[in-house]
Amino acid sequence: MDDNFRVALPRFYFPLLDPAAPEGVLPEDEANHLTRVMRLGKGDDIAVFDGRGREFRARVVSAARGRVRVALLDPIEPAPEARVPLTLAQAVLKGDRMDAVIRDATMMGVTAIEPVITSRTIARTPRDGQRWGRVAVASAKQCRRAVVPAIAEPRPFADWLIASAHGSRLLLVEPSATGVTVGSLRVLEDHAPASLALIVGPEGGWTGDEQRQAEEAGCIPVTLGPLTLRADAVAIAALAIVRFALRDC
Repeated sequence: MDDNFRVALPRFYFPLLDPAAPEGVLPEDEANHLTRVMRLGKGDDIAVFDGRGREFRARVVSAARGRVRVALLDPIEPAPEARVPLTLAQAVLKGDRMDAVIRDATMMGVTAIEPVITSRTIARTPRDGQRWGRVAVASAKQCRRAVVPAIAEPRPFADWLIASAHGSRLLLVEPSATGVTVGSLRVLEDHAPASLALIVGPEGGWTGDEQRQAEEAGCIPVTLGPLTLRADAVAIAALAIVRFALRDC
């Protein structure tokens, strides 16, 4: 398959994609996007991906408002995923800042996003999780990933520390925090872990107790430099640095 197909074709999320089935029906919201926004219809070629790494060139067989049937044609080689699975443990942020984090983390190739509730977090409602899922799908479509990261339900940070298991866990802290391991991200260049979790705090930062609990649980406190970044900018900056250190970009 010519790589130009992957670049040029409009992409649609098809979570029930079955390579063994000759045809399938897109989800209603994707069907509406295809017909109302993209103004596509019968006979048009598109790309469909299942969010788990598979992508196909497909052709619209029939199109009506809210219902689009497509025929699978040829597999498309998806964009490569990160060599080291990356998890973002993000303290839930206010307003649309969390949406921006979900969007950017998806674009930077995370495998999973695990929201946490900290002492300085304003708890969100379950409805936010549904929106975050839509944001991740939209970001995957735009950046041409065939994988949509799993987004967990928010849980208390202390519970996350107990339950999470990763080859390495890095706690992003402010430059003024005590016990910061400056430059520890450089060790990733020669010692890539089996998996890695980046832990980013809320707008007000971690409390002293939270940083102590994280360190006692084996997390390594790191800083990105002498400047204090906005909470919604830390994740994308850290992910870019980590992928570069891992030679994974």
